[in-house]
This record gives sequence, structure tokens and C-alpha cells, in this order.
Amino acid sequence: MEMVMIRKNLTNLSFQTFFVSREQSNCPLLPDIIRVGKELKDIGLLKESVGVISLGYGKRILINGKNVGVGDVKREDIIEIVDYDPVKRVFLAIGRKEPCIETPVHWLIHHARDDVNVIIQLNGENLVERFSEKLPTIEKEYPPGSLELAKEILKTLRMSKSIVIQNKGTLFVGTSLKEAEDLVLKTYEESK
Repeated sequence: MEMVMIRKNLTNLSFQTFFVSREQSNCPLLPDIIRVGKELKDIGLLKESVGVISLGYGKRILINGKNVGVGDVKREDIIEIVDYDPVKRVFLAIGRKEPCIETPVHWLIHHARDDVNVIIQLNGENLVERFSEKLPTIEKEYPPGSLELAKEILKTLRMSKSIVIQNKGTLFVGTSLKEAEDLVLKTYEESK
């Protein structure tokens, strides 16, 4: 087993990633993530934002890696997070890319809520403006990837499956990719 350690420092937040393998994940759900990303790009939504899609896979999650646009994601751009320790901020991962800063929050949401199997996060100030009147908004602003942000998002998700993250973007959750994607499309159409 190959173990590679990476330390990330982003706005006073840091986490370590230990790669069990640098091979790409061979999860059968990878094509579904790629398809949803392309569909969001095709309707023009990703012109206005950068996205993160995560999908629960047993006790693991699949998520696009750092600096990878959801609309252009390929199999090798998706990493499989095997485990995460939020206290020590340590990931155990499989894949070729580094985890994005949103990964800790996605992991915590997936593991805190049994009814969440998919998270689509679209970051962009324009989306905050577009959706803020229609969707519940988290009350406080916290650094990306922080435990505090995850707690605030979880609290706000009690009201709705789609929320606005203050000064960041929007977050949609569902039990399936279809449910989450339909929620994004419906919200986008209603905001035109």
C-alpha cells in the first residue's frame, strides 16, 4: 500500500491527505458525476460558477478534486475519500488529484445526514444574489472547509434541501443524483 502525505494550507485551515493509492477510483458511479457536470455546463449554469459534486458510496464519498471544474471533470479528476478525521483534519484518499477545500464540509454532511447521498455545491457571488430571496441562507459566514461552516450548513439544511452559503454560493442535497440535479434545475429555472 502506497502512502503519500500532502499538507494543505489554505486561509489558516490545513488538512493532511494520505493517499492509499494514486490510481483513479474504479467506482461504477463515476460516469454519473461526469454526466451531471456536463448537463449543468450545457444549460449555462457553470458559466456563472465553479462547482463541487460529491456522492456517497458506502461509507466513502466521491468528489471532484481541487481546481477541477465540474463541467469538465473526467474520471481521473474524481477522488474517493475513504475516511476523514475532523479533529485531526486528516483524509485517507484514493485518486490522482488533491482534495478541494470543500471536501471536509461535504464529508461531514454525508455522514451526519442519512437522507443525503448527493451534494451539488455551486460557488459564485452571482448565484448568491440570484437565489438568496428564494432559498434559506446560513446565518454566519465561516472559512471554507471549517467545522463551524459544516455545523451552520447542517443547521440550515433542516429547513430545505437547497440553501445559500453566505458570500460563497449555493448547496443542493438529495438522496440521488437525479433528485439533487432536478432541484438545481428547478431552482435555476425559477430564478430566471
